[in-house]
Amino acid sequence: MRPKTLNFEQLVKKNKQELLEDEHSISRIEKKLEKKQMELVEKKREKKIRL
Repeated sequence: MRPKTLNFEQLVKKNKQELLEDEHSISRIEKKLEKKQMELVEKKREKKIRL
């Protein structure tokens, strides 16, 4: 069975939606990375204070 062909407007809409979903995923990943980085900074600070 052949996949349904999309007209230009449908293709643009589909691509736009995929980009928005990607942007959301990237934002979530960036937030996780920032959180991890902050945790590492805090651990280093605590370690320095103990020394």
